Amino acid sequence: MAISLSVVLMLAIILVVLLRGGSIKPGPAVVAVLFGFFLASTDVAPDINDFLNSIADTISDIQF
Repeated sequence: MAISLSVVLMLAIILVVLLRGGSIKPGPAVVAVLFGFFLASTDVAPDINDFLNSIADTISDIQF
């Protein structure tokens, strides 16, 4: 839960920065948000979640 919340917050910040910087227009941003929203309700969502969790686990296992 904490990982998914932080990823959502990070992506929201990136989206705001891209909108304010002019790199992405509001129309495509809305389409991207809606795509993510509807993608979350498909059968692919658990696979994406597992993939992102495995990446987070891999990053947390890296020792400096």
